[in-house]
Formats: sequence, C-alpha cells, structure tokens
Amino acid sequence: MRLIVPLQGIVQGRGGLILGSLIPCALFYFLQLYLKRNRSPNPPPRSTSSANLGELSRTSSRSNLSSRGSIGSVRISVRASSIAKPSDSPYYIGLEKAAEDPYDRLDNPNGIIQLGLSENRLCFDLIEKWVSENLRDSIMGREGGELSISGIATYQTFDGMTELKVAMAEYMSWVMGRTVPFDPSQMILTAGATPAIEILSFCLADPGNGFLIPTPYYPGFDRDIKYRTGIELIPVHCRSTDNFMLSMTALDQAFNQARKRGIKIRGILLSNPSNPVGNLLSRDMLYSFLDFAREKNIHVICDEIFAGSNYGSEEFLSMAEIVESEEFDKTRVHIIYGLSKDLSLPGFRVGVIYSFNEKVLAAAKKLTRFSSISAPTQRLLVSMLSNTRFIKEYIETNKRRVREIYRLFVAGLEELGIRCAESSAGLFCWADMSSLIPSYSEKGELELWDKLLNIAKINVTPGSACHCIEPGWFRCCFTTLSEADISVVMERIRKVAETCKSSS
Repeated sequence: MRLIVPLQGIVQGRGGLILGSLIPCALFYFLQLYLKRNRSPNPPPRSTSSANLGELSRTSSRSNLSSRGSIGSVRISVRASSIAKPSDSPYYIGLEKAAEDPYDRLDNPNGIIQLGLSENRLCFDLIEKWVSENLRDSIMGREGGELSISGIATYQTFDGMTELKVAMAEYMSWVMGRTVPFDPSQMILTAGATPAIEILSFCLADPGNGFLIPTPYYPGFDRDIKYRTGIELIPVHCRSTDNFMLSMTALDQAFNQARKRGIKIRGILLSNPSNPVGNLLSRDMLYSFLDFAREKNIHVICDEIFAGSNYGSEEFLSMAEIVESEEFDKTRVHIIYGLSKDLSLPGFRVGVIYSFNEKVLAAAKKLTRFSSISAPTQRLLVSMLSNTRFIKEYIETNKRRVREIYRLFVAGLEELGIRCAESSAGLFCWADMSSLIPSYSEKGELELWDKLLNIAKINVTPGSACHCIEPGWFRCCFTTLSEADISVVMERIRKVAETCKSSS
C-alpha cells in the first residue's frame, strides 16, 4: 500500500510527485542488478535471425542425443516380426519368382509360365465386353436418369449393400444349379474370400483352438487363418488309394489326437470342390460331416468358391442344400464363397460369408469395417449379377471352356507318362510326378520343383506345400493358359523329365 500512496498523491495533488518518481526507478535498478548476478557466465551470442536461433537449438538437441549412444533399432511387435520374415513355402516363393519374370508369348517367351496361381482367364473376353458396354451406366446411372453421387462417394454399410446381397444370392443359386435358394439376410460381404475365411475363423474359435482340415489343402489357408487369429490347422491326412477322399475314421482319430495334445477342436474346414485335388463331396459324405459335427459339438465350414467351375459329369452339391432338406442344427454350418474363381474377378475383391448363426453374422458384420468392398465396385456388380441373360451365358461358356482346356492339358501330361487324380471341378489338376523325383521323399519332390521352376521355367505347387504326405504330387493350374501355351508347357516339362529319367 505504501507504494501506491505516493502515486495517489499525484492524482490527489498532495505533493507525492518526488516519491512517485523515485520508487519505480529504484525498483527497476534493483531488478537489473538481480538479473545480472543470476545470468549464465557465457551466454550464446544473439543472432538477428530467428531461423538461426531455431537451427542452433535443434543442432544442440541432436548433439545431445547422439552423445548418449545408440540403443538399437526401434522394435515392432512380435506378431509383425514373425510375419515379416521371408516365406519358406514353395507356394509363395514360386508365385513371387513367376511375378518377377512372367511369360508372354510375344514380349517374354522365355519367362516363367504361371501354373501356381488359381486364376481363370478363359472368359476375360466376356467380362471385358460386358464392362465396356455397361460400366458408366452401372456406376453413374442410366442416361436421362437422376445421378446421385452420394451413391458411390459417401460411406456405405460395411457388410455390403442390400442390393448387392440380393443379386449375390440370386447368382449363387444360379451357379449351384438352382437347387437351393440363398437368403440375403444371412449374407456378409467382404473384400475377397481371404478376409471372409479369416473373419469367420475369428468368430468361431479362440487363439490356440484348432480346425480339422483334410489334406492336401490350399497352401494359402496357413496364412489366411493362422496369421492373425492364432488358430491351429490340424491336418487329416488322405491318400491316393482313396483318391484323397476323407475317411470318417481318419477324421475321428485326428480329433482325438488333437484333444490329447490339449487342442480344443472348434470346427471342420472343408473345400468342396477340393483344392488342390478337384474332387467333389457326395451327399452321403456331407451328411456324415454334419453328424460328426453334431456329435463333437463343433462347426462345419464349407469353402465352395469353385462351385461353378466344374467340368466333369458329377454335379456339385452345396452344403446349403443339405441343411435345407433335413433337420440339422443349422447354427453350426457356414459357407464361404467369392467371385474370384467362377466369375473370373479376383481383382474386384468380393467374398461372401453365408451363415445360419445370428451371433456369427452380428460379429462378422462389425468386423467387415476392416475389409469392406468399395461402393463403385458394388454398384457395378449389382448391375452385372442382375443381368440374368449375361450370367446364364457366362456360366455355360465358362464351364465349356474350362472342360476343353482341362482335357487338353491332362492329355498332354498323359503323353509324358504323368497321370492325374480323378477330378470334376476347379481350375487345376493334381498331377502325379513321383516317377520323376530322384528320391521318394519331400526332398526329392522339392528338387524336381526347383528344376521345373528354374530350368523349365514353369511354376507349379508341390504337394508338400499342400501338406500332402505322399511325395511327388503337384498342383497345376491350367486356366491361365491358351491352347497355344499348352504345347509350350508340355515341351518344357518333357525336357526336365528326360533329364530326370537319364540321371536315374
């Protein structure tokens, strides 16, 4: 209060002018003296550039950090570290090498011919024609119609548009012979069959649990199912004497052995048609699997992605038809499908989870936020799948072309003394090249695979990558070839076969 009083005196005219002037000056003097005594002894020189000041500060920080020494590279998760390691599977090694040096009849005739990728290119002409004529109208709307950009540019439901589910249900019914209707409300759409099988696995089992799976099986399942879910795949070995058909005795033994190892079995994973063999499951076999699942209280997963790619006389039978015709517990039955094989659209990334279990559908619906299909793709497919005339023509033409190329390819192998397992569907054949391997073992099989890949420049999938216990079997995908390419493939295999026979 004493400091304020003289100042008040100025206002009040009482003669406080001298004190009101001296006291602020004294305070300023003592403040300067205090700052001078407490200032650092060697202050850095001031710069007129604020940019230079910032640079000095950052440089000083870097020198301080570097003086502390290195503590190693920044770490990533154990999960990611495991996945980041180079693959040791011949399946993926072959795919990568073929992608680096792809065969082309004109531009790269000495490149690697891809027989390891299950891709159907036989009907690209039909797809190309339809898309070129309908692309704009399918996505943007018909001429004269009202265009709503919100239909493709805004967020859509993650589990698939209702219109696409309706169209997909109708298409699946067409593919499977119109023998069973599919309910769109029991359908979840994903960005490909790979996330479909992973999401379904996530819903059915916990880390450390297991699925029984007949061998040989698609090598991609080892990544698709095991990578992020932590689920174990328990092989149930099948043999060539039974044309690699699963026996219920082997299934029961595998279940009991897994339980002894402390693994809880949560389901059976079936591929129908089989990949890589190409055989079909009969009605009696499907009944047996359902009875087994009910007895053990586990799920049944049916991968039916090759349902429409059959070329034999035997008709495909969907698990959906079985459960609709009999009194089974439908809540344990789940079907995987997609458009990459039967409709030749792997780049569109469209998969289907079809389930009778409401809890599975509810969980899967939420999980699809990580793998939803783009809105323009869905709009295009709604139009394509709803075009009954195109779909009917495509299915008939595709089956005919797959059948023709299969017969040519298998006949070419037979001329070389290589037989194939009996098959009825798929985009591949299961070839027995055991007579060409240097020793009847996995090592001998991989030596032949290496020769085919690096000498003949043909990528095929060895049976060991499919967990086949009989050495010498190879999966050969033929729907990436034209008729002219088949003679090139057979000539390359012949040269390797001759060297194998002469060395033996």
